[in-house]
Amino acid sequence: MSGKKKNNPLPASSAGLLRFFEDETEGVKIKPEIVLATSMGLVATSIAINLLFPAPPNTAATVTAVIGLLFG
Repeated sequence: MSGKKKNNPLPASSAGLLRFFEDETEGVKIKPEIVLATSMGLVATSIAINLLFPAPPNTAATVTAVIGLLFG
């Protein structure tokens, strides 16, 4: 047996993860703050639309009937 250990795997460490995330990749780069603000804006818009234009009663029955007509 030789004293060299060429084929032994290296132990898992966070250094490999740091090197992985340091690599630059191509693509769209968006700040996390913009993603959070946009998602909160969409939620607020959805709530506002539901408050301003409430669904009429029996909406579930109407949707079920329309789906039944389309796919039934």
